[in-house]
Amino acid sequence: MGRLWGPAMRAAEQAGCVVSASRADQPEEGLWSCSGVILNRSSGLVLCHGGIFTPFLRAGTGVLTAADATFLPGDSCGDDLRLHVQWGPTVANPAGRARQAIPGLCTPECASQESSPNAQPRGRPLEPPRPAELLLLLSCPAFRAQLARLYGGEAAEQWRFSSRAPEDEGWEDEEDLLRALGWFALLRVRPDQEAAPGDTAECGPPLAVAPFRALSKGTPLLACGSPFGTFCPDIFLNTLSRGVLSNAVGPLLLTDARCLPGTEGGGVFVARPAEALVALVAAPFCWKAREWVGLTLLCAAAPLLHVARGALLRLRPGSALLASQLPRVMGVRRALPLPAPELPWAAAAVLVECGTVWGSGVAVAPRLVITCRHVVPREKARVLVSFTIPRSAAIWGHVVFATQAMSPYDIAVVSLEKALDDVPMPVFAEQFHEGLWALGDLRYPVSCSACG
Repeated sequence: MGRLWGPAMRAAEQAGCVVSASRADQPEEGLWSCSGVILNRSSGLVLCHGGIFTPFLRAGTGVLTAADATFLPGDSCGDDLRLHVQWGPTVANPAGRARQAIPGLCTPECASQESSPNAQPRGRPLEPPRPAELLLLLSCPAFRAQLARLYGGEAAEQWRFSSRAPEDEGWEDEEDLLRALGWFALLRVRPDQEAAPGDTAECGPPLAVAPFRALSKGTPLLACGSPFGTFCPDIFLNTLSRGVLSNAVGPLLLTDARCLPGTEGGGVFVARPAEALVALVAAPFCWKAREWVGLTLLCAAAPLLHVARGALLRLRPGSALLASQLPRVMGVRRALPLPAPELPWAAAAVLVECGTVWGSGVAVAPRLVITCRHVVPREKARVLVSFTIPRSAAIWGHVVFATQAMSPYDIAVVSLEKALDDVPMPVFAEQFHEGLWALGDLRYPVSCSACG
């Protein structure tokens, strides 16, 4: 793991930061925070999630849902907006600097509620929070279009992206955050007045960005974010989580890397090529039909940078130099698609739908599919089974066996009306090997036939 992920982990931690937004002279109004990515240390450019800016929009959150809205100028937020950015020690300055108190910014010490002369500081040294300015709000039109297409539908099937469960109070208050789901913000950190000229701590290696189309399904990913935002950055700043690219629909990416509230806007990196940034966290997890779906929703970084570059040139005359300091997308040969003939386990994964309920299954014989009882809870129920490898098709079937509701085995067997032609059947393992083994998992976690 060290040789594969070591450089990517260092790149992620060097680029990770936490962004906070508050109202001037009104700390009682609260503090909004999220994760971010430092795009260029020398110019202080930072990209973060746009959800924390919804309370400050002059025209309200309705401007985020306009069909032609791709970017908004920085002055679309009120004059009382105050921004701060905080990051960990840099390679050039691993010891960090003493943290300075900034009014309105809450960075509590988590090691102890009491301080004493003999108390020793715990956690990592952090750079003091630095003031920043909002340059613009931006979104990826293709991401928003795919989001509306895939996650729309009737109220009973509505997707929800929130840390709050559907039955909790205040669920209706999430509307503003949902409108900002596909929006991000470009900031510029103000120069440190106390830094000496030529201070190398203000610089760092350039951030590499990989095109999302160069990734294939199953590519290992590394997510870097700060759970709970500015709460206890000594502990939570730049927390790492590994996963794979579970699926992709244009710039809308899905991963099983575990992300928590506050990691919105955090960077997602690949080990190859060149430990590059590939996406930003749009939503850490979601709900559908009042069921929790444990996947993280990502927005590809390359199209966001394309929008940011064009918006800077249009909204800020004379900003050609600033736009040129945004990271360039690497020219990478596109990865090979999932090779179906060499992966029988991939071809055997099918989508199972029974009424409004859907799940995954495994074809174990040309006319038999095994799935979970809670997906098809009744015997003799009519079931639609779909598969995509080596071709897209759907076959009707019915449940011939299902375990009892109180049984610890959640199993059902579906008999198909027609055989699954050209689909290789999986080979069952005859024994279990203890220890660390690489496992593959292919399923249909967040889509049904109506979603495409």
